[in-house]
Amino acid sequence: MTVSITRRLLLGAAMALGLAGAAAAEYPERPITLVIPFAAGGSTDVVGRIVADRMSQELGQQVIVQNVGGAGGSLGAGQVAKADPDGYTILMATVATHALNPLILKQKPYDPVADFAPISLLVLVPNVLAVNPELPVNSVQELIDLAKKEPLAYASSGNGTPLHLSGELFKAMAGIDVTHIPYKGSGPALTDVLGNQVPIIFDNLPSASSHIASGKLRALGVTTKERAPSFPDVPAIAETLPGYETYTWNALFAPAGTPPEVIERLSAAAKAAMADPAVAERMKDFSATIVASGPEELAEHVKAEMAKWEPVVRDANVSLD
Repeated sequence: MTVSITRRLLLGAAMALGLAGAAAAEYPERPITLVIPFAAGGSTDVVGRIVADRMSQELGQQVIVQNVGGAGGSLGAGQVAKADPDGYTILMATVATHALNPLILKQKPYDPVADFAPISLLVLVPNVLAVNPELPVNSVQELIDLAKKEPLAYASSGNGTPLHLSGELFKAMAGIDVTHIPYKGSGPALTDVLGNQVPIIFDNLPSASSHIASGKLRALGVTTKERAPSFPDVPAIAETLPGYETYTWNALFAPAGTPPEVIERLSAAAKAAMADPAVAERMKDFSATIVASGPEELAEHVKAEMAKWEPVVRDANVSLD
């Protein structure tokens, strides 16, 4: 009797595993929704649409972009965290959704580690420190020297954004006190810096690049460890402040509990998409560096980013409701 029951249980388990394997092998059987947790038009949206289009070809099913803006990316990320873990709802995440918001928000809408299954770290996008040309500085060191002599202010796209915290990290490492002026987005911030209402800005390099190229802004340094290929004459801030490094990044996540076979299928499709020369050329347009990692590397990246930003957020006393 015991042998019969045991045999039945083993057969049932084997059948369940077989069905699960078959389901994973057939994935995807219908369109996939890629949630972009910001409004259309920004760099994350652009990256997402390029990747979604190419992944659609790899997967044989359409990857449909859905913009769910609000709460600095937390609204869309929270929606994906609660979605069915079947591989049909995935997230285009950033440093904001998976490092900064969890540290800054008083009410935590999700856990960036426990509530998500990593798929692939796609690209790194530099930020840039730039000034209005009327400010009498031509280098990072000259800006630091000036800030030690007279009060200055810098603009960013808003409180708690990666650009705000890029400025706070710069201040801490340079030993200077510069007033932060938050705006509701990069557009208004750029407008006031171009008009010299505020002399300094931390911005995404893609957003500021046309103004730098035209001479309306003077780029003092990019925030990545090395110079950006699109502006090779602009030094890295790290050349003056060793160890300084910030950037925006884009990565794909699924809800926690998504089958490993499905994660591997999505990760392989993402890597294939990023290896396409046409995609690589598009990424160059806004100085994005392609990474195309596996799930394990992305998981380690998130932990490292949270560890890096936690003291910056704490020391700057940044918190949002």
